Amino acid sequence: MILGESRHTAGSAATLDDLFRRAGVRHHDAIALVDPPNRETFIDGAPRTLTFAEADRAISALAGRLRALGLQTDALVAMQLPNTVESLITFLAILRAGMIAVPIPLLWRQQEIVAALARVSAKAIVTSGRVGSLSYADIAMRAAVDLFQIRHVCAFGGNLPDGVTPLDDVFTSENASSTPAFPRPGVAAAHVAAVTFDLDANGLVPIARSHVELVAGGLEAFLETDSSPDMPLLSTIPISSFAGIALTALPWLLSGGTLYLHHSFEPDAFAAQVRELAEGALILPASTIAPIAEAGLLGDNIQIVVALWRNPERLSAVNAWQGHATLVDIACFGEVGLVAARRGANGLPVPIPYGAVGVTRRPAGAPTVIQTTRSGAGTLALRGRMVPMQVFLPGTERSPLSRFPSDPAGYVDTGFACQVERNGQALTVTGSPPGVTTVGGYRFRQGDIDELIAQTDPTATIVDLPDIDLGLRLAGSTAHRDALCAKLQSRGTNPLIIGAFRPRGGIAVARH
Repeated sequence: MILGESRHTAGSAATLDDLFRRAGVRHHDAIALVDPPNRETFIDGAPRTLTFAEADRAISALAGRLRALGLQTDALVAMQLPNTVESLITFLAILRAGMIAVPIPLLWRQQEIVAALARVSAKAIVTSGRVGSLSYADIAMRAAVDLFQIRHVCAFGGNLPDGVTPLDDVFTSENASSTPAFPRPGVAAAHVAAVTFDLDANGLVPIARSHVELVAGGLEAFLETDSSPDMPLLSTIPISSFAGIALTALPWLLSGGTLYLHHSFEPDAFAAQVRELAEGALILPASTIAPIAEAGLLGDNIQIVVALWRNPERLSAVNAWQGHATLVDIACFGEVGLVAARRGANGLPVPIPYGAVGVTRRPAGAPTVIQTTRSGAGTLALRGRMVPMQVFLPGTERSPLSRFPSDPAGYVDTGFACQVERNGQALTVTGSPPGVTTVGGYRFRQGDIDELIAQTDPTATIVDLPDIDLGLRLAGSTAHRDALCAKLQSRGTNPLIIGAFRPRGGIAVARH
């Protein structure tokens, strides 16, 4: 039923919570969410497996808890969580409470968290007590000290600092299913559901998306995979970005199947999860697919492999796919949008169409989700139902703050250089946005990195270098490595920057 509705425009009027509730009605006692089997190695608590009914109760319990804290409708609630059951429960609970989710990347530390949440006036943070050996609750508390508007820090896990609201009991609540809805005026799906963050040459850009826009992004990829109803999914992509929401949360909600979550990469845990999937789909960073296939970790039961390309300029140079599973490439253009295309019969990537982007299995009469064009500056521009058209916060359009403007035709520039192929019907992405360094899905302004290192250690240098897996990697050199790393860590610097100064063959690099 959900799959059928998702193939027609009626599905786009649903909120994400509507999609979840419909799945729960169909599969009340079916398994909805499954934690990584190695969960206890990086986060507190045994692995969780939740049915749709259990997940529904936990979502309602957490939604009620957020309202009990005094948070109001449309309050922005940040969430920094690993790729576990808690991340999906928290995301949907924020929406069920009538609030706006602000997912932030797991590798962000105090500097980036403060800069981002100050821009959107977030009121609360939901995080984990620890991830690995690091206390994320401590990081959130330190960020809250710098941000007057943060009134509440909540966390899953044990050994929480004083002042942090514990949340583990939302999974044991038996009386939360009656949590009332918090309606907004007008069409609920048209309201902002989530705010994510992009980066351009001018700085950090908060991107607001409605339920309609998020569903459109998920639908673009979901229809291209031609997934069957209730197909199980295994995703390694956390929901800390538009691509993560569109490729992990939405396929699960649209299909109503079981979602298996994998955090970071651990071969034995991954292999065990793949074996557990029955004719399922894998969602992976594109750079990991060839090594995983060569290691024999793609089982014969895998029908579909979804490859997320955060450096889409590399897509045209990849080798032909030789695997038995259907491979669907997702070209991701920061937080602006994505284009999905299954590999051709020759195993090679399909060029990005110039104009309306169709879906291989699109039903007759379905709306076009995304359109492409080449801007006057020679860059790829996108428009369509998934592309964010509203500035966040209100008033930003009249200020010098960085934002995504659209042209008179409604196209938003991605900043990725492109060229039109000779036939005039396709585009090839040739370069990433200038001044922005992308390392394993994390974006940095090179100027900001240079300034930070110069202020911390004037004798140090840091550059970005090509990397076969990551697209780019950071490499640094200094005569005072330990002192520099300690200073950067005390300032709450992203670990990818700190890791650039770890020894590796005479020069230090950062990999993620």
